[in-house]
Amino acid sequence: MKKIIYSILIVLTCLNFAHSQDYRVGEGDVLKITVYEHQDLTTVARVSGDGKILFPLIGEVKVEGLTTSEIAKKIASLLADGYIVNPQVTVFIQEYRSQKAIIMGEVNEPGLYELQGDTSFLELISKAGGLTKEAGDKAIIKRKKGNETSVITIDLKRLVEEGDTSLDINIVDGDSIYIPKTGVFYVTGEVKKPDAYKYEKGTTVIKAITMAGGFTDKAAAGRVKIIRKIDGKEIVLEKVKMDEVVLPDDVIVVPESFF
Repeated sequence: MKKIIYSILIVLTCLNFAHSQDYRVGEGDVLKITVYEHQDLTTVARVSGDGKILFPLIGEVKVEGLTTSEIAKKIASLLADGYIVNPQVTVFIQEYRSQKAIIMGEVNEPGLYELQGDTSFLELISKAGGLTKEAGDKAIIKRKKGNETSVITIDLKRLVEEGDTSLDINIVDGDSIYIPKTGVFYVTGEVKKPDAYKYEKGTTVIKAITMAGGFTDKAAAGRVKIIRKIDGKEIVLEKVKMDEVVLPDDVIVVPESFF
């Protein structure tokens, strides 16, 4: 778990600046706008319900959906049209509007979180206290756009362990994120460390037994069986091969040798 949290923090450090530059202004945001060598034009304005602000000399300016750099260019262009020669405009977001997203499942502090500006998936995971040790390899994001709901699946193993930051998408207002619990399988009987183990696709019986510390001296290695549920019914696979693929919730039983 410490390794996962450390990886998250490293990625956040690299991406935080880029995310802040991509933020799209919306209703309720408060902007501070300055014009170089024109202190009298310094303006603090809240974006109205119709996505506009009021600015000296030029009046209403539509800013909703634009980044701060795009707003600066737009205002500079309007000021250059008969007001100021070569205006140098800077726009900062002084106060972000209230946006929220919910994160549930295998995080240490699930709940509803406010999004202060552009918030990436990993930033929200960090706010929620990081992933639990039982977190699976996938995250599911439900996103509403109008009357439609889309589902986005994130491969946590690729993102966190392999560092594929292309998967660290921005979280938007109204997103619902769910981190499912990992699948597990069980190894019991004559192994050195009988326990439940995290399931990974492609795990074989021999790998599962190795994870459980290997056979004891009393193990009947040729009589390993798997107890498996299929459609709610329990079946027993006798004398399974060591390259048999394990499924989630399988119980691998290593019996004691008669001799």
